[in-house]
Amino acid sequence: MAAIHPTAIVDPAAKLADDVSIGPYCVVGPEVSLAARVELVSHVVVAGRTSIGEGCRIFPFASIGHQPQDLKFKGEPSTLVIGSNNLIREHVTMNPGTAGGGMITRVGDGCLFMMGSHVAHDCVVGDSVIMANNATLAGHVTVGEFAVLGGLSAVHQFVRIGRHAMIGGMSGVETDIIPYGSVTGNRAHLSGLNLVGLKRRGFSRDQIHALRNAYRLLFAPEGNLQERIADVAEQFEDQAAVMEIVEFMRADTSRGICQPLLADAG
Repeated sequence: MAAIHPTAIVDPAAKLADDVSIGPYCVVGPEVSLAARVELVSHVVVAGRTSIGEGCRIFPFASIGHQPQDLKFKGEPSTLVIGSNNLIREHVTMNPGTAGGGMITRVGDGCLFMMGSHVAHDCVVGDSVIMANNATLAGHVTVGEFAVLGGLSAVHQFVRIGRHAMIGGMSGVETDIIPYGSVTGNRAHLSGLNLVGLKRRGFSRDQIHALRNAYRLLFAPEGNLQERIADVAEQFEDQAAVMEIVEFMRADTSRGICQPLLADAG
């Protein structure tokens, strides 16, 4: 049987795995699904059509699955799907999707959401993402796996953040961040590659060298961006990480690509 504290309010229709732990003063709604080993520490509210994967741990005063902060939301039966083994700290908020964004907000596996971070409606967050204290995603944002968002950073709606990207603390992100990129500032600009993250995740010296050379060519002052992308694609066609950046930059975007300041382009 699930371990439910006597002060918790759990709707009988909620779907709970046998080894779920629900602490004091939590509230769990009727359309919620909690998988094996999920722990709600205390004072956690889980509402709406929300499913939480195995091994997630959620700390006090988190609000998970309440309706989106979107004036266009009309009560449509949208969902929030949270993967496995996520750590969701105090005062984190996550909202379900909307009719204007595919009806689903999705969070991957193995992420860390620090105190006060926010995942808005229709976001897609990949595996192993870290959002530091009070980092916030507006609606329709896509975050690639292993990306790190520094404290008090804010991401504009519809922005794409590539895999392994690093967003510096207190950055305001208005444009798409290339995979492996590092940005900082208000408004955010590219300041190079996330070299520390690449080394920590086992990228080889040759891979990092290729990424650095490709970065310099992509953001050099000569030519236009499309010409530079084509040159890099031809020169580094055998480098998977570089080609990931190329394909990211070639994809449709509503926000444009974040650029370095002129002093950082080299």
